[in-house]
Amino acid sequence: MKILILTNHQLGLYKFRKELLEAMMAEKYKVYVSVPKDEFTQELKNIGIVVIHNKYMERRGTNPIHDLILLNYYRWLIRKIRPDVVLTYTIKPNIYGGCLCGMMGIPYIANITGLGTSIQNGGALQVLTLLLYRMGLRKAQRIFFQNEENFKYMFRHKAVNNTKIDILPGSGVNTDQHGYEPYPESDKKIVFTTIGRIMRDKGIDELLNAASEIKERHPKVVFRLIGDFDEEYENKVKGLQKKGIIEYLGFQKDIHSFVADSHAMIHASYHEGMSNVLLEAASTGRPVIATNVHGCIETFEPDITGIPFEPKNTDSLIRAVEKFLSLSQEEKVEMGRAGRKKMVQEFDRKIVIDKYMTEIKKSCTYYKI
Repeated sequence: MKILILTNHQLGLYKFRKELLEAMMAEKYKVYVSVPKDEFTQELKNIGIVVIHNKYMERRGTNPIHDLILLNYYRWLIRKIRPDVVLTYTIKPNIYGGCLCGMMGIPYIANITGLGTSIQNGGALQVLTLLLYRMGLRKAQRIFFQNEENFKYMFRHKAVNNTKIDILPGSGVNTDQHGYEPYPESDKKIVFTTIGRIMRDKGIDELLNAASEIKERHPKVVFRLIGDFDEEYENKVKGLQKKGIIEYLGFQKDIHSFVADSHAMIHASYHEGMSNVLLEAASTGRPVIATNVHGCIETFEPDITGIPFEPKNTDSLIRAVEKFLSLSQEEKVEMGRAGRKKMVQEFDRKIVIDKYMTEIKKSCTYYKI
């Protein structure tokens, strides 16, 4: 069997779907990945994946001419490989890859990893994106959502029906790789870590404002920020670093040691499919402090494994952080242990792999190619 995967970056594919790729290889499938070039190419090749670099993908571009070029590239690629099944992740692969597979009679499995800013921000772009989704998902063999609220939204707007839907526990978490780590002591410092793209929709403004205020009242608190700059925040972040308000550590390939060294994970995102950062932190035994939006709130039990706060609200974030600081060391440790238990029971990545492998094996009989 030949499988083609269409997605918009290698980082997410390798970090969150490596085990699925390995399961496909164990079945002796030939797996091709079309993705923009980045530093994870060799890691994918080491698994046995055929990596085809896609120079036409613009993750956040809205130029219709560029999208038409991408569509034509996907048409050429699908005809060349003639896959038995196509897996698509993220908006453009789901839409353009889905449209082409539907027209060409090729089974495809789509994954809605999040609604994205084009839908969340409303307006004409939202209307157009929903229309394109309706076209791209119409003939899908299976449509996976990472949280139920995203499905309900798409169903209300008639972008999907309810006959081909399944809800995944996000991308799941490898509970062995992100195993429980002893909780750090808190007598010298309390470390809060934020991991993700440094951009507005990840709540970076609220985070930086909250860090500035909290550091004045709690000098031993450390705010660590890990990730690439996705918008014009470099000067602001580096300026706060010089003042000792935050520690900026740049992009890190392996975050486990940084999570283990933390007392809690802060995630101020405005919207998510399902936050992998929160899953990995909880699996490691770390409490989370996160916005009460779908894609975050599912990953923790309020006041048991984490503390919620309102999105786009600096004061709410400050109250959540100070609530955590008021907990005893024993209460923090127990919160982390409860989070680990939740991950093992509800979010183990094996759940995702089993559902995908079941659908892939069905694909041979879904269409007559």
